[in-house]
Amino acid sequence: MSAATDLLATLTDRPVAGEWSAPGRVNLIGEHTDYNDGFVLPFAIEHRTSAALAPREDDTLRVATTFTDEPAEVALTDLDRAIAEGGLEWAAYPLGVAWALRAAAPGSTPRGLDIAIASDVPVGAGLSSSAAIEGAVAVALNDVWAAGLDRVALARVGRTAENDAVGAPTGIMDQMASMLGEADAATFLDCRSLEARSVDLGFSREELHLLVIDTLVTHAHSSGGYGERRASCEAGARAMGVTALRDLTVDDLPKAERQLDEVTFRRVRHIVTENQRVLDTVAALEKDGPRAIGDLLTASHASMRDDFEISVPELDLAVETALGAGALGARMTGGGFGGAAIALLDAGRVDSAASAVAAAFEAAGFRAPRIFTVTPSAGARRDA
Repeated sequence: MSAATDLLATLTDRPVAGEWSAPGRVNLIGEHTDYNDGFVLPFAIEHRTSAALAPREDDTLRVATTFTDEPAEVALTDLDRAIAEGGLEWAAYPLGVAWALRAAAPGSTPRGLDIAIASDVPVGAGLSSSAAIEGAVAVALNDVWAAGLDRVALARVGRTAENDAVGAPTGIMDQMASMLGEADAATFLDCRSLEARSVDLGFSREELHLLVIDTLVTHAHSSGGYGERRASCEAGARAMGVTALRDLTVDDLPKAERQLDEVTFRRVRHIVTENQRVLDTVAALEKDGPRAIGDLLTASHASMRDDFEISVPELDLAVETALGAGALGARMTGGGFGGAAIALLDAGRVDSAASAVAAAFEAAGFRAPRIFTVTPSAGARRDA
């Protein structure tokens, strides 16, 4: 039995309707471009969140997780009010998915459920533990409530839950990556049209590993700098007379520098150049393979550090040390202000690079990082 099924057994003795799971993700490149209608290149990882469900005889949704003591309960008839009032804390993720899915699929047949959630996706590391919860619950409810939504629609449900129920102003990249992931491939996503296609990474063929360096510096998307960066991007787009920064190219940057204040310009420059780096990375992967993308990853980090200003000293040290230990490229990943860095390495260099990073953190007086590799993996699915 899984941890989710074990937890469900403590809630109810009714038979299990099934178990579903969805992965976290690593964003290979394309940071903060998603909510600017731009391009991203994430991949799903092997770390997953599972949701086990059992039917109830009433109309109550009861959700429990292995990382909190008390379940949360809301009647389906009270769900709209509960979401509007807020204060649901962690339960806003699964209950927000139920709320958003019901609205997206008016022909579905909602019913009371016990939902038990377990996860091995590291929280706060920029690996989108939130999208993994949303994805697992979304595919589960899609089946049990006979909603009939496709994967893109379920990703939209997850984004609606995160934006409107949780209050985090994120784009749709995380949910799409969690839904559409494939083994040893990334998902190239146009965040405006939601057109997506799989791009072969070739890590396995080239004996490359992606090392994740979780700084254990936590971040919160629903507050602080993330929202400020998004507001700066929207202001820059308005000032430049475009719908979104996606509509600008590198050739527009000299004009932007003349028209925008210095800080807004740097925010805009990051988005515009990052979109181009995503396109260049896809082209390099398809033409020359994964060994050709290292410099693009490293340039992405410099842009986030200097123009978007979302890095922290721990992330910078992780990137610099990994590069010094032979990484082909390295960058912070995720929303910033903490979380994780990634480094692309030959298999034979992984252990020495991890040791070098750990030693550098100790010498700097930083908390010891959590260091592990991730494998591009399959997306959301039914497991049992």
